[in-house]
Amino acid sequence: MAKTYTLPPLPYAYNALEPHISEQIMKLHHDKHHQAYVNGANAALDKLEKARAGAMQVDVRATLRDLSFNIDGHKLHSIFWPNMAPAGKGGGSPGGKVADRIAADFGAFDKFKAQFSDAAKTVEGSGWALLCYDKEIDSLVLTQVEKQNFMELAELPILLGLDVWEHAYYLQYWNDRGKYVDAWWNVVNWSDVDSRLSRLG
Repeated sequence: MAKTYTLPPLPYAYNALEPHISEQIMKLHHDKHHQAYVNGANAALDKLEKARAGAMQVDVRATLRDLSFNIDGHKLHSIFWPNMAPAGKGGGSPGGKVADRIAADFGAFDKFKAQFSDAAKTVEGSGWALLCYDKEIDSLVLTQVEKQNFMELAELPILLGLDVWEHAYYLQYWNDRGKYVDAWWNVVNWSDVDSRLSRLG
C-alpha cells in the first residue's frame, strides 16, 4: 500500500491572523484548498501503485502531472502556514541570521521587502513569490512561481513563501492583490524563516 500525505494542522487558531487575513479565508484555504492538494496527491499515488500492480491502466503522463501539481500545493502550503504568526507576534523586521543575510544579499531589508512585494504583486495569474537559498552561490535568491507545478526549484530550499492564488485573499481583498500583499507583511513569522535558514548550516 502506498504511503500517503496528511494535512498538517494550523499552528494557530483560524482567526489568529485577523484583521490581516480573515478567519473565513483561513478555514477555506486550509481545510478545503490545502486538503484538496493532499487528496489529489494521494489519489495520484494510488493510481500509480495500482498501475504497477496491473490492477488498472492509467495515463502516466497526466497522472504524474496531477501528482506534481498536488504535491507542490501541499508542500508550499506546509511552509506557508508556519511562515505566518498571529497578529502582534509577526511582522516587523527580521532578526538573527536571516536579517544578516538579507542585508548582505539585498543591501537592506527595505530593498528586499520592496522587491519581494513586487514579485508577489506581479505573478502572472496564480502563483507564489518565494525566497530561497542557493548553496552554490551562498546567497538568498528571490523567485516567482506561476501556478505551482514545478516539482522542485532545482534544489533551492524555500525559506519564505507568499501564496497569491485568488483563494488566499479574494473573500477579503477582492481583486486587490496589492493590498493583500501589503497586509501580509504584518503576519510574517521571521522566527520561522530564520529557523529554516539556520537548519541549512
